[in-house]
Amino acid sequence: MEARAFIRQHGEAEATGVLEPVPWWSFTKTVLAIALLRLSEHGSVSLDEPIVGKPYTPIQLLRHEAGLPDYGSLPRYHADVEAGRSPWSTDELLKAVEAERLRYVPGQDWVYSNVGYLKVAQLIERASGQPLADAIADLVFSPAKITSARLAATADDLADVRMGDVSSYHPGWVYHGLIVGTAADAAYLLRGLLEGRLVKAETLTKMLDGRPLPQFRSELHPDPAYGLGLMVTATNPLAHPIGHSGSGPGSRIAVYARLGLIGVVWAATTSSIVPEAEVFRSLRNGNL
Repeated sequence: MEARAFIRQHGEAEATGVLEPVPWWSFTKTVLAIALLRLSEHGSVSLDEPIVGKPYTPIQLLRHEAGLPDYGSLPRYHADVEAGRSPWSTDELLKAVEAERLRYVPGQDWVYSNVGYLKVAQLIERASGQPLADAIADLVFSPAKITSARLAATADDLADVRMGDVSSYHPGWVYHGLIVGTAADAAYLLRGLLEGRLVKAETLTKMLDGRPLPQFRSELHPDPAYGLGLMVTATNPLAHPIGHSGSGPGSRIAVYARLGLIGVVWAATTSSIVPEAEVFRSLRNGNL
């Protein structure tokens, strides 16, 4: 596939260009999914067997089907982020959200869960025997041949990152980890995945096998589904945008591909641009 790409950034000193790192927000989930799936290809993780001591499988974690809650519903979490307080410990977060109390039988429902991807990150560390930053560098960034992407762990790690409309933020508030990197490298990563340079063909087929989510149908998403770390469509996913959206304090990002065209749009939250809508429109019209 001959890939073409368009990369756009809006707001917050827009004239500085697109070579500075930005937060990838929930596109990080795609990175984590690739890392865990590569470990499964190496025989280090069994995707379809329950995790030791848990009733859910790695596949169910990756597809948000594990029954775990999300911490986005906690008012105190948002209040502490907005106030600039230090992140809670992982144990404090899991206790606050009652993570051990599953909301449904794994596999029988769907709830978008950052807690689930925290479990994915922990599983990557255990299976690889490495800290998360080293594991994803070895399993994802190095084979993708991208150099700007990294895991941000402290506020100082965001010093050179375009954060949009926030003056300070601690990446520890993203409990599964926050990847930062250029918009160009986000495009290269998605291209490498879809061109078969990061996972085997059968693994990519699993990633694109999404759980249909008709309850979230909209004009932008007439046939939504969620695969393994990828937002897809329920029918004929290769003909429609494939990728992931993300948002956090100060900015939003959308990283998608369709029929050889890769699109990445990042925007400060004060911008009138909706990154996902702009990417989808350009991909569907075939516009660079």
